[in-house]
Amino acid sequence: MSENRHVRERRIVVLVSGSGTNLQALIDAQNKALPNARIVLVLSNRKAAYGLTRAAQAEPPIPTTYLGLQPFLKANPGKTRDDYDVEVARLVIREKPDLVVLAGWMHIMGDGFLEVVNGEKVLEGEPRVEKPIPVINLHPALPGAFDGAHAIERAYEAFQKGEIAHSGAMVHRVVKEVDRGEPVLVREVEIKPGEPLEAFEERLHHVEWEIIVQGAAKVLDEVAPLTVSNIS
Repeated sequence: MSENRHVRERRIVVLVSGSGTNLQALIDAQNKALPNARIVLVLSNRKAAYGLTRAAQAEPPIPTTYLGLQPFLKANPGKTRDDYDVEVARLVIREKPDLVVLAGWMHIMGDGFLEVVNGEKVLEGEPRVEKPIPVINLHPALPGAFDGAHAIERAYEAFQKGEIAHSGAMVHRVVKEVDRGEPVLVREVEIKPGEPLEAFEERLHHVEWEIIVQGAAKVLDEVAPLTVSNIS
C-alpha cells in the first residue's frame, strides 16, 4: 500500500458592495498568506463598486459579476428579496468554492442563501451541494457589540460617553441572525482619548485587512487542507 499526496487548489468566492479594500487584502494574500488559494469570483450587488475594478485589474484578472436587488426585482415581476438571495447563492455554488467571504457586503442575506450553500435546498438545474460551504463575514465590532450597520461610528460614540473602554473587529461565521455567528477571529482595537473618528477608523481598517486574511486561512485549513492523501 502506498500513499500519494497532492496539493489542491482552494477556491474562494468574495461578495463586495463597495471600494473593496478588504477584497484587496485577500487578492494580495493569494498564494502567500493564503497558499494555493484562488479567488474564482467577485460578486457585487452594486454596479459601481470599486471592488469589481480591483478584481478586474488583479494579476491574473479575477472574474466578476453584478447582481443588484432592485434591477433583479424589476426584471423579474413577482419575484421577492428571498428569490434574489437564492439567485446570489446560485451564482456562488456554480463556482464550487471551498469558502465564501463577505468582504463589505452590505446586504443582509435571507435564509434562502444559507439553505442553498449549506446543501439544505437543491436548486433546479444545479447539482446538490454535497458538503456545506462555509461563509464568513468581517464585522468592525466585538462579538455581541454593535451588530448591524454603522458599527464603527456607534462604538466611537459609546467610547466618548464612557460606555466602553475599547472596540475591535471580528471575522465570524454567517448564520441567520445578523452578526451573531461563531467568531473565527477577534481582535481588540484601542480607541485613544481625544482622537478623531477618522484616526480610529483608519487603525481599525488596518486590523480588518489582517484578520480577514487570517480568518480565511483558518477556515480554509479546516475545510480544504493543503495536502490531500490518496492511499492505494
